[in-house]
Amino acid sequence: MMTTPLLIQEPTQGQAICPYCGVGCRLLMESASGELVRVTGVADAPANLGGICAKGATLPEVIHTPDRLMQPHVRAARGKEPRPMKWTDALGWTAARFREIIDRHGPDAVAFYGSGQLDSEASYLAVKLFKGSIGTNNTDSNSRLCMASAVTGYQTSLGADGPPCCYADIDLSDCLVVWGSNMADAFPVTFNRVKAHLKANPDVELIVVDPRRTNTANYATLYVPVAAGGDIPLMNAVGRLLLERGAVDHAFVAAHTEGFGAYRDFLLHADWEGLVSAAGVLEASIRALADRVARSRALLTFYCQGLNQSTVGMWKNNSIINLHLLTGQIGKPGAGPFSLTGQPNAMGGREAGLLAQALPGYRFSEDPGHRAEVEAYWGRPAGTVSTRPGLTAVEMSRALEAGRLKAIWIAATNPAVSLPDLHQVRRALSRAELIVVQDPYHPTEATQFADVLLPVAQWAEKTGTMTSSERLVSFSEQVVKPPGVALPDWQILARFGQAMGFSGFQFEDSGAVWDELIGLTAGRPCDMAEMPSERLRRERHLRWPCPSVDHPGTERLYLDRKFPTPSGRARFHARPHRPPRETTDHEFPLVLTTGRLYAHWHTLTRTGKSPKLVRLEPSAFVEVHPDDAAEVGLAAGQWAELSSRRGLIRLPVRINQRLSRGVVFVPFHWGDQQGENMAANYLTNPAIGRIAKQPEFKYCAVRLAPAPDAPEVAPDFARTTWRGKPHKAVVVEASPRPAPVPS
Repeated sequence: MMTTPLLIQEPTQGQAICPYCGVGCRLLMESASGELVRVTGVADAPANLGGICAKGATLPEVIHTPDRLMQPHVRAARGKEPRPMKWTDALGWTAARFREIIDRHGPDAVAFYGSGQLDSEASYLAVKLFKGSIGTNNTDSNSRLCMASAVTGYQTSLGADGPPCCYADIDLSDCLVVWGSNMADAFPVTFNRVKAHLKANPDVELIVVDPRRTNTANYATLYVPVAAGGDIPLMNAVGRLLLERGAVDHAFVAAHTEGFGAYRDFLLHADWEGLVSAAGVLEASIRALADRVARSRALLTFYCQGLNQSTVGMWKNNSIINLHLLTGQIGKPGAGPFSLTGQPNAMGGREAGLLAQALPGYRFSEDPGHRAEVEAYWGRPAGTVSTRPGLTAVEMSRALEAGRLKAIWIAATNPAVSLPDLHQVRRALSRAELIVVQDPYHPTEATQFADVLLPVAQWAEKTGTMTSSERLVSFSEQVVKPPGVALPDWQILARFGQAMGFSGFQFEDSGAVWDELIGLTAGRPCDMAEMPSERLRRERHLRWPCPSVDHPGTERLYLDRKFPTPSGRARFHARPHRPPRETTDHEFPLVLTTGRLYAHWHTLTRTGKSPKLVRLEPSAFVEVHPDDAAEVGLAAGQWAELSSRRGLIRLPVRINQRLSRGVVFVPFHWGDQQGENMAANYLTNPAIGRIAKQPEFKYCAVRLAPAPDAPEVAPDFARTTWRGKPHKAVVVEASPRPAPVPS
């Protein structure tokens, strides 16, 4: 008797960019029987050199989950359950609602709120749809919450957005500064490269500046516990010492900068004692920091949310760039101001014009010439692109609550956890006439407000293009099929554009969208015009600018010392200290700062589904200095009540003597899905800066007390957050506790 041999499906492989942070790790994906089964780092990938973090390694656990959204759903009326629909019916229903709202209230009554997780193709089509077809500049990204200050900092100091450095500069630097970033936890693959460089070169300095002695500071040769909100006076104090010691590259300053005279006079006439006091550290530490900067041959500075998430975040970015201009530490290998990007395609969204003030190709909606160029490229009548400023993330939430904004389209983000002052956000979403949420998962905190739910293909289920922190544009492959009838983000937006009756939304594939986008970058600072989809699919990645077909991509910017300003010179900006928008007092005597943990990312939409990652960090907590805890009668593992002027949360206490006195830390990942009253953003301050309009997540006044009727002690929180051993001796000093401001 003959038997039919058993057919075993061989695993298939593909390469994709990790969907978590902005490092841009290229991953080798392996699938079997239609499911992702293994993910490893690609050895020759420039971003990760084969490295992978725990989040990337556990990606197979979080893609095939029971809560995947598999078909469109529409809620006919508030209070009713959403019911499944076909794509054509769901998009047709949504288009009719959009037309009705636009006809009644005008185009500025609708908005798109996207994400640095969207690929560049989707970001571009959102911009073309809302800014180039509907006629509103109301598009923004959750990059507003983490990167807006870096964007405006680069623009105002150097003339254009975009980090001038690359990861290879780590291996060439003799002095690395990590200012306001827990790089070891938030960008572990890149920090592993830093650690390897330190190990191979014992004389290399690593300076960490942060109010919280993080895992990054374990490896520092100098740790400076700057006071929360004290970054600008510390930078100005360092600049003053560099001037006094003659550690200025006068040839570079004279030939390639402007504004130096005003900056020099500002520093030399500043009150020295006032700078030291506002910085919150001993004068000896400031001098130690200036000494290391002065003697460095190649100074590389990394920074992220610790500088950006402030009402003066742009000024902080200007101030760190000032130090690089002062010492000529820019436009050369191993040196430069390097903003770390928090999401896999936050840079790509910036290139595509997704931020409220932007248009594709690093253009601006306020510029008549830029508007005309984009309208002509899209074949739109003059005046299509609005002259009115678009609403940014926090402004959208305020406008929804006030009734000025009627409809919002939310894609690849979870604002019901990530925006500040969540009580206001929940009121705003409840008052919207129409909410469309485009997401791979349901329920999330945001999808529960949705009138329309649109299922999305995830990173391994689609092709697309993303740009990492080092301007590396990478093509990402598909290796498995999306569940149900889920579609890539770009395809959903293209179909909706057609349903609205707009021209220019017929595309065969993602490559056609990309090729249209890059035409708008020709001759711009982010020139990608000669890296078409066919070339990217073949070569996998290229850095912009890439102005010709045989150009290999640009590893470092400004090697010619020419900056994209009208004068061709970089600009010094004299930035005085401004206190945070909200200060401590007798009612709220402590400062709350928020941040990431190694095991999790953003609002747990992915990482919360991984058993391995949840075991590493199972719950939110409040981290407290032992003296602050003892002052209110709290011990490790006890439940605390943490309140601000906006709300109250309850969390177990984790004691950390390495935290600055007067500062408490809460990770921002947890939301209502994991438990009531756990989300840090019920407390945070929604105040935004004047230009960058980034919220002040890193500083708000809070009160700490034992929680009444608290649960039993949580034993896991008896430990501290310290992991590992320092690289070598660390210079540490205690930060003075900030004095309450009298009410």
